[in-house]
Amino acid sequence: MTSKSRIEIGDGRTHIVSKLMRQSLVDRRTVATTASEHEFQILPDVTLVSLGGHSIFDRGKEALVPLAAELAEIRYHHKIVLGVGGGTRVRHTVAIALDLGLPTGGIAQLVGAMEEANAVFLNALLAKHGSIVMQREHFWELPLYLESGMLPIVISTPPYHFWEPPPEDGPLPAHGSDFGLFIHAEVLGMQNLIFVKDEDGLYDRDPKKDKGAKLIPRITLPELLKKMPEDLILDRQLFEAWRTARHIRRVQIINGLRRGELARALAGEDVGTVIVKTDAPAKSKSSDTHDTHETENAEKVNPR
Repeated sequence: MTSKSRIEIGDGRTHIVSKLMRQSLVDRRTVATTASEHEFQILPDVTLVSLGGHSIFDRGKEALVPLAAELAEIRYHHKIVLGVGGGTRVRHTVAIALDLGLPTGGIAQLVGAMEEANAVFLNALLAKHGSIVMQREHFWELPLYLESGMLPIVISTPPYHFWEPPPEDGPLPAHGSDFGLFIHAEVLGMQNLIFVKDEDGLYDRDPKKDKGAKLIPRITLPELLKKMPEDLILDRQLFEAWRTARHIRRVQIINGLRRGELARALAGEDVGTVIVKTDAPAKSKSSDTHDTHETENAEKVNPR
C-alpha cells in the first residue's frame, strides 16, 4: 500500500484514503455520491423463471408434470434459474404459526422451509436433466452451477427470515414470494424475469371474479404505477421496488397451463403480459446482442 493511499494520525492509527473516509453512511448527501452507472452485473444473460406455488404446484400432476417436461426440452437453449413458491402448504403453516403467536420473523423463516419442499419436488422431476436445489442464500454458487450446465432451483421467500421488517398491519410478513424473486434477480444483475401463473397475464380486474376483466398485453412500469389494479397477480411491493431497481428491464407474466408458452416467452415473444421499465421498442439492438450471447452461452453450456 502506497503512502498516498493511507494517512497516519496522531493517535497511532492508520486510515485508508477513500471517498467514504470519516463519512456517515446515514447521511443522504454521502450516500448520493456512491451512485454509479456502471454497477457490475453478475448474471446479466440469465432469466429467472418463477413457478407459482398456488397457481402451479397446488394443481399437482396435471399442471406440474407437463411444465417440467417443457422445461426439460428448453433448458439447453437458455440460461435459466427456476424459482418456486410454497402455495397452500405455506398458507397452512402460517395459519398454525399465527395460532401459536409466533413473531413475524419466525413466520418468514417457516415460509422458506415450506418452499424448500416444492423445490425438492421439482428437482425430483428434473434431476435427470441436470437440475440442482440451491441451498438457502448460497447465491455465490449459481454461476458455477450454470457454467457446469446445471439447472438451479431456488426458493422465492426473501432472505430476511428472522429479520423480516415489521409489517404495517398484522404479523404476516409483508414481503411475498414474487417480491423475493424480483430482488433475487435484481441483486444478481438479471434483466428479465418471467412469472409462470395460471392466468393469461395481468388484468385490469380479477378475471376469477369478473368475467369482464381485460388482459393488459403490454404496459410500462410508469403507466402501471399511475393506474394500479386493485387485484394484482403479483406482489404490490415488487412494483414499488422496481421504481429504483438498477437492472431488471422486463417482467413477463404467462400462463403455465398453456404448453409452449414458456418456450415462446424465453425466445423473446410478447406472450401473456409484458411489463417494461421504460417505454422502449420491443426489439432493440441491445436485445439482439443479448439474444446472440444467450445462444452462444447455451451452446457452450451444453451442445445437445
